[in-house]
Amino acid sequence: MLSSSRADVDPFIVMDVMEAARRAEAAGRHIIHMEVGQPSTPAPSGARAALARAMQTDALGYTVALGLPELRRGIADLYRRWYGLTLDPGRVVVTAGSSAAFLLAFTALFDAGDRVGLGEPGYPSYRQILRALSLTPVGIPTRPEDRFQPRPADLPPDIAGLIVASPANPSGTMLDRAALAGLIGAAADRKIAFVSDEIYHGLHYGDRAVSALEISDDVYVINSFSKYFSMTGWRIGWMVVPKDHIRTIERLAQNMFICPPHASQIAALAALDCVDETEANRAVYAENRALMLDGLPRAGFTRIAPPDGAFYIYADVSDFTDDSRAFAAEILDKAGVAVTPGLDFDPRRGARTLRFSYARSSTDIREGLARLRAFMSARR
Repeated sequence: MLSSSRADVDPFIVMDVMEAARRAEAAGRHIIHMEVGQPSTPAPSGARAALARAMQTDALGYTVALGLPELRRGIADLYRRWYGLTLDPGRVVVTAGSSAAFLLAFTALFDAGDRVGLGEPGYPSYRQILRALSLTPVGIPTRPEDRFQPRPADLPPDIAGLIVASPANPSGTMLDRAALAGLIGAAADRKIAFVSDEIYHGLHYGDRAVSALEISDDVYVINSFSKYFSMTGWRIGWMVVPKDHIRTIERLAQNMFICPPHASQIAALAALDCVDETEANRAVYAENRALMLDGLPRAGFTRIAPPDGAFYIYADVSDFTDDSRAFAAEILDKAGVAVTPGLDFDPRRGARTLRFSYARSSTDIREGLARLRAFMSARR
């Protein structure tokens, strides 16, 4: 059977690493997971309890396409709590994870053939979703001295859109207010649509992240319950769009998704109030970050940009390899630690980098670092 050229996208390499780790575990090995950006904690207890109650009394059928009105109001209130913003709940769109939000945003903003800029290294699915929609991703090489974030002067010519993430994946670095405002201003001057990926907001270890909505209303902001709220498998996220785009997004959402999962919306609404539990999780990540910043250099991984947020560390491993995929496979095989090759995040330079996730328990992080030290010592 024939297939479309749009379907010819690259694999999400971290998922391949997860599968290799699963096979090793099925064979009886104990693997430390530093590959995937997934909290080891479950959804907040209040979220799980709320869904259990709803399942006893509610059919949990379709909701309206833009999401439960009470959840949209709850998310708008989160912007008041976190950023001091007064946000119209009508601009909040609940989605089936941030992935659905990207599909909606890219479909609403761009025409087939448009060029869309994104920093490299960056989240790999940006590129692949754009390609699947007959759009052209345009990589913007970033530098360690800029903490792997793009600058206004770096923006390529003839782009219709720009995707920025702060905190970023894979580096965990953030843009301060001035830097974010500079990018938004440069995009506005050139009539470039600005998409702000904010799914790691809430996970910071110093100053909080700045939302693009603190600077402009003429942006798309995408977020998710996956990371800070530990709800990856629930597939529930949201986006905030300009007022004049609400109906456009609603029509697309009606036809593409009908609605987000009702059960996940019930849980997400309750999760917004589980502040003590989510902040306790963040404290664990802060401890893990300290462990990684101490332990990775001891293992020999010294060329890193200390992360401001999220739960990743991006390491230059060019002293050890020019094939990060093979190096990651060797680490999994010999050390029993799963890590992600940089090729997932930077197709041009990622053969010389690795991403380490510290989203698991502190016990796992300590064990993983001990294994990495032993492996690197033997390898040298």
